Amino acid sequence: MEKIIILGSTGSIGTQTLEVIEKLNNYKVLGLSAGKNIKLLKDQIRKFHPQVVCVQKEEDIKEIKAEFDIEVLYGNEGLVELSNKTNYNTLVVATSGIVSVRAVVNAIKNKKRIALANKETLVMAGDIVMELARKNSVSIVPIDSEHSAILQCMNNKNNESAKRLWITASGGPFLNSSREDMKNFSAKDALNHPRWSMGKKITVDCATLVNKGLEVIEAHHLYNFSYDDIKVVIHPQSIVHSLVEFIDGSFLAQLGLPSMHIPIQYALTYPKRLEGIKTDSFNIYNNKLEFLEPDYEKFPLLTLTIECGKTGGTAPVVLNAANEVAVNKFLNNEIGFLDIEKLITKTLEKTKIIKNPTLEEIFEVDRLIRQDLS
Repeated sequence: MEKIIILGSTGSIGTQTLEVIEKLNNYKVLGLSAGKNIKLLKDQIRKFHPQVVCVQKEEDIKEIKAEFDIEVLYGNEGLVELSNKTNYNTLVVATSGIVSVRAVVNAIKNKKRIALANKETLVMAGDIVMELARKNSVSIVPIDSEHSAILQCMNNKNNESAKRLWITASGGPFLNSSREDMKNFSAKDALNHPRWSMGKKITVDCATLVNKGLEVIEAHHLYNFSYDDIKVVIHPQSIVHSLVEFIDGSFLAQLGLPSMHIPIQYALTYPKRLEGIKTDSFNIYNNKLEFLEPDYEKFPLLTLTIECGKTGGTAPVVLNAANEVAVNKFLNNEIGFLDIEKLITKTLEKTKIIKNPTLEEIFEVDRLIRQDLS
């Protein structure tokens, strides 16, 4: 029996993970964590009968306890305590932001398998997390569709013969828009993604292409490829989820309709592939697949994000924190769309980068950047 703990069970990835588990045999939910959506968390408790849950606020404990005879933890310390349970196999990290980084580190120390959908874990602390995973012989299996596609193409056997990784991007809602037009685009425009249904923050990141830069940083850590050998390619149809180029000139690609169920299930069952949840197959006939070079002048944050990855240290931490603040300001109509890149650039220019930060220094830099920009 595979026992699972899900951090962020009421979010998009978390709810889809539960849909996948419902269709798999011999998989049991041991623990769940949620933020503000206590109503949905209670529905999940009724359906999946976890032994322990974690809520964001202490005052929500009473509401859970009033209905369920269950262990209830709270806050960031509760997430760490949840990850410290010994009777589970896999920690699914479906939260956004930095709240789960300590829990991931703790789970790795306890030699638990990590199914990772949280970008910040590797963007902010990739060197620390991956070294810890290697030291403890822990698998970190990606849930992001792009990184899952790379894993599937590698088949865990072709690392030495792989030459380049190609991460696909839909191009977002502004692929065919000019810089002049982008000055006037609203949050509503940016949230109108042509292919994927995601949370607001990540959808805006897709519009700026920051998301692809962050995925390049993640791929660097996950697969130990140099930044020069990780490429971004615009693929508007979102059918090919990423490609691997090999030393003999051949490419392998993973194809499928835009659906997170497939990479979630693959992360849970890896290295096996099970039937599990039923997803639609795209019609292979009459499909046009385009591959375009990114417009780095129109989307300068793609270049800036990758450069922060190359710089290393706390550069990705500064960029990530500034981006989150800027996106929130944009969504709240406090700044314009192109002001996102201005805010991030100014923040990086005035911030001293720490070359080999500790985990505590990473958290402190993140806190200070958010405080300074609030």
